[in-house]
Amino acid sequence: MQTLTTAPTLMTERLILRGPERNDLPAFTRFMTSAPSLQAQGETVTSQQAWFGFLTGIGHWQWHGFGFFTLVERSTGQPIGRVGLIQHSDWPDIELAWHLFEGSEGKGFATEAAREVKTWAIEALGLGRLYSYINVANTRSQAVAKRLGAVSDGTRAPHEPEAEVWVHPLNSD
Repeated sequence: MQTLTTAPTLMTERLILRGPERNDLPAFTRFMTSAPSLQAQGETVTSQQAWFGFLTGIGHWQWHGFGFFTLVERSTGQPIGRVGLIQHSDWPDIELAWHLFEGSEGKGFATEAAREVKTWAIEALGLGRLYSYINVANTRSQAVAKRLGAVSDGTRAPHEPEAEVWVHPLNSD
């Protein structure tokens, strides 16, 4: 596989977290264009927009030195989602975010991967705090945030009015 980023490879008991590869584009496009979780929030995009989003993710690693890791289930070798750190130009803080592809939800993968990314954020990047911007109706992502020790600070994200700000203190894990 062709390396497209400077992302390190991280491992958990069930997952490999690696940078995006060209072969990840079809699964990412399926997720972005048709995932029920995105449809429910009115957030699906066209195939062309998914392609631009995929390239933006690669550029994120180049610009910031962090971004989304592709999650690969070790037992199958298949990509099952993305977890990582993002900070777009108009965002106030670095976000810890997760997206699981259809059929991978409800198995603890997001929590397992996000814990590993938090450890990496502390050890490799020296970060002391992360945020998650979670839609107020997305109870599944809120449950992941709670399992990670995050709490809502009661405010809305300035760049996404339907999203609550969840705070992940990294130095107390």
